[in-house]
Amino acid sequence: MDIAKVNKNKAFLRNIYMKGPFQGHGFCVKGYSEPIFTDPAGCYTLSSTPLKHGLPWAVKNYRNQLDCFEKVDHDGVPLAHLTTGTHIYAAAFGCKVHTFPDNNPCAVPFVNSPEEADKIEEPDIWKSPTIYRIFELGAALKKELGQDVDLGPCDMQTGFDTAALVWNKEDMFCSMFDPEGKESVKRLVDKCARFFKTVMIELRKEFPTLSPDHCPWPWCPPELAPWASNDECGALSPEMFEEFCMPEILDLSATFGGFGMHCCAAAEHQFPSFMKIPNFYAFNRVQVLQSPKGVEDIFPVLAGPHGPVHVIGWQTLEQFEALIRKAPEGTRFIFDVTPCTFAGVQGSYDESRRIVERLRKLSPRQD
Repeated sequence: MDIAKVNKNKAFLRNIYMKGPFQGHGFCVKGYSEPIFTDPAGCYTLSSTPLKHGLPWAVKNYRNQLDCFEKVDHDGVPLAHLTTGTHIYAAAFGCKVHTFPDNNPCAVPFVNSPEEADKIEEPDIWKSPTIYRIFELGAALKKELGQDVDLGPCDMQTGFDTAALVWNKEDMFCSMFDPEGKESVKRLVDKCARFFKTVMIELRKEFPTLSPDHCPWPWCPPELAPWASNDECGALSPEMFEEFCMPEILDLSATFGGFGMHCCAAAEHQFPSFMKIPNFYAFNRVQVLQSPKGVEDIFPVLAGPHGPVHVIGWQTLEQFEALIRKAPEGTRFIFDVTPCTFAGVQGSYDESRRIVERLRKLSPRQD
């Protein structure tokens, strides 16, 4: 691997995240990654099989990133990912996990009332297999690939999103309108939020090269704050979002010096609240069918020099070009331009090169 090129790309991306002098938008390509459900031993966070049987799968994915880095001139950094499904935190709280032959595992809710929610205790990381196995994989990858290998993170879920997996969502959302039930919701969210923060603190302590961007994967400086999925906010009013979700996000921002977010909900009505987050430095907006403008709905509130850096994936070349052309001045983008469809079919390296070359004509790299 060309270490000089890696370091140059890191400096280029760090400048975008830190909003230094504009040097162009970032265009990153991810080599093919096999999903966790393709491992013959099953998802490593659910298996008691010795981790060495799952390691070749993770190492192979990293080798694919190196191959892509060598064959495509892009702005990214190869990462060895600690890939998981979304189930990891909910499972630690007691959820059973349903597995599929052709998709990632998912947590099955088991709480159906405020009384049941109040009985849940905050788990111990080191007694929660779906969590401590992530640390085991990270240690194994460092041993296999070198202590300085750049790691990609596990899934990251806000406490509210985890609570909505643990608690039957219909009952949880109804309880949010009940004077007594809403306090139970807040208590469960608080437990889930503290647990997530504890996991993040320990991961960052154990793995100082861990990129905090869990979706859509481009490298982010490890010293910057964690990202987290904030998907349930699409179902809430702005007032409910600020009451039930914002306290955790403000605490994360205070703890880590900022906050990065992934959101695949129709949540444009929450964008003004997002801008209240101190150092809301990065945002992954996923295009949703419910939003007629797609990703462009970020422009009225979240674009420009005071908005977060927008890390965007799962778009066509034409959509990427439109975002660059239409964005208000001062908007910063890092694009995951890996050619793919929502079905996960990945294009060739030739196609990746074509996309990067065409986008760089709109936004040349000037570092």
